[in-house]
Amino acid sequence: MKTVSGKLSDVIATLGWDCYDDVVVEIGGTVVSGIHQGEDYNKKWATPYGVRKYNKDAFIIISNNSRRDLTGSKPMDREHKPQHPYEPKKEVKKDET
Repeated sequence: MKTVSGKLSDVIATLGWDCYDDVVVEIGGTVVSGIHQGEDYNKKWATPYGVRKYNKDAFIIISNNSRRDLTGSKPMDREHKPQHPYEPKKEVKKDET
């Protein structure tokens, strides 16, 4: 059975990443308390302000910034012709009673 680091090395090799790439490792599935608690708060349920909790299903995010495309979107090189053109709703006239 492979270790976590062994599996990670295999995935990095499969993706063709280089050891000199700008890689960022982050944790997802966390919560930071944003509520200031009073002095007599329930410590079982409430978390003090600014404390980070990791959910049971927290996960690791590995991003390769060297291979990210940050050029942004560009306008289309053709005329925009949607298959279903927008048609404004017709006004419904109310009966004057």
